[in-house]
Amino acid sequence: MKVSELRAKTVDELNKELLDLLKAQFGLRMQLATQQLSNNSQIGKVRRQIARVRTLLREKAVQQ
Repeated sequence: MKVSELRAKTVDELNKELLDLLKAQFGLRMQLATQQLSNNSQIGKVRRQIARVRTLLREKAVQQ
């Protein structure tokens, strides 16, 4: 998801997105541990998405 799409979301929607991404990251880590993950780059992509969402949450918190 692009940053512009994330900026259009509310704080509640961003929190839900963050929760979904954290669950996805956990699932990927479990797949990696059990050697079921074929594409290791997915972990990095999810980590970057988590960082984007957390950054936007922080920006919105500072603005208020």
